[in-house]
Amino acid sequence: MKYADYAKWTNRATQWIETHFATLRDKPVRAQTQIGEIAARLPASPPEHATDMETIIADFEHIVPDGITHWQHPRFFAYFQSNAAPASMIAEQLTNAIAAQCMLWQTSPAATEIEQVMIDWFRQAMALPDGFKGVIQDSASSATLSAVLTMRERATGFTGNDTGLSTQPRLRIYCSEQVHSSIDKACWVAGIGQDNLIKIPTNSAYQMDPAALQSAITADRAAGHTPAGVILCTGGTSIGACDDLPPVLAISRAEDLYTHLDAAWAGSAMICPELRDIWVGAENCDSIVFNPHKWLGANFDCSIQFLKDPDIQRRTMGLRPSYLETPQASEITNFNEWTVPLGRRFRALKLWFLVRAYGLEGLRERMRNHVKWAQELEAKLAAHPDFTITTHSRLSLFTFQHTPANADPNTASANLLQKINDDGRIYLTQTLHNGAFVIRFVAGQFDCTRDDVMLAYDVITELANSAPTGDQS
Repeated sequence: MKYADYAKWTNRATQWIETHFATLRDKPVRAQTQIGEIAARLPASPPEHATDMETIIADFEHIVPDGITHWQHPRFFAYFQSNAAPASMIAEQLTNAIAAQCMLWQTSPAATEIEQVMIDWFRQAMALPDGFKGVIQDSASSATLSAVLTMRERATGFTGNDTGLSTQPRLRIYCSEQVHSSIDKACWVAGIGQDNLIKIPTNSAYQMDPAALQSAITADRAAGHTPAGVILCTGGTSIGACDDLPPVLAISRAEDLYTHLDAAWAGSAMICPELRDIWVGAENCDSIVFNPHKWLGANFDCSIQFLKDPDIQRRTMGLRPSYLETPQASEITNFNEWTVPLGRRFRALKLWFLVRAYGLEGLRERMRNHVKWAQELEAKLAAHPDFTITTHSRLSLFTFQHTPANADPNTASANLLQKINDDGRIYLTQTLHNGAFVIRFVAGQFDCTRDDVMLAYDVITELANSAPTGDQS
């Protein structure tokens, strides 16, 4: 294929995309294929000679769509959404064409400077104080790893990168039991180890218990360990748990510990002033991450990490060999020095397009609707005699169980969930909460409507009537 043919085939792709979105509601949300079915449709060996684009696109149409769980489906209510608003998709097409490697200012001045402005736009939109800077990471997992590495270096007097941890006291990181598994993995990768990630008990609201945190820190210091940092959550993945930030941050300040706030999902909603009660005190965190690629509509991957003092993370991550220097500009911003990877995509472009195409108020309206509709659905299920709400709506996320009389609720809920996802009209997922199997519902797909959310009630109750319950009688 030649550049001269690009318009022809990109127009063909655009036509497919338009048809895809126009017919998406009629398709099952979750892929209905069996394991290995897609791979079996592909040749076992690569082609020796070029294949014409007509054949390639025909194969795509025949093989790929049926093997994809449709994350852009308006009735995707399972994991936190990974959205792709049309304006963001257009920006991604332009980004792909430019194909810049945005590791340094000099390799991509526009990418670097638009990223700086986008970070500040969202700082203002979320009412964080002037002075917070930030960087666009690929995902919250990378931002959290960056924060944990920064905790490690700060706690070791910035010697860990040079001498390793073998001669250091044990470093300790603290978090609640409601955090995402990426926190565990960050401690693995940073060399801190699972045993040194201390999961602090939570109170009845599933918030980190400040007294238990203080006790753990005091005991660790007495044992000769080195407390390094605290990770808090706003909108935990399982049930949407939100730590009460001020008392934990007061302990962190008193103990001189670096703090990171994981608001990967819920952080996007902080552009709505009336929803900010769940992260009061966030401005006192050292690091905050949220994912515009979840609720805001930016294509994956796109995660914003705010930093109160970027120099600490730059000191941890920065590595500037001679071939990455910019002559006569030693103090210029090179975002590769803020992150683990050297290579960087032009992720800021889709945020620029997104905010301008919909405006903050347009984005707020979507989120407010998702919250309102999820609460309405929760109320309808709560009124049904065969269902029990296990955790109430935190923004647009709640959990429930199928609890018909004389049935084991765990078995009944698992059977119902399988029937729902095999049916295909909606897509839900599960979590374990207080040892119980519960079903999660979260609204947030960019184009979902109230009718889509209310259809979930019809599907859930209809299939509950025909699902095996695990009768205990």
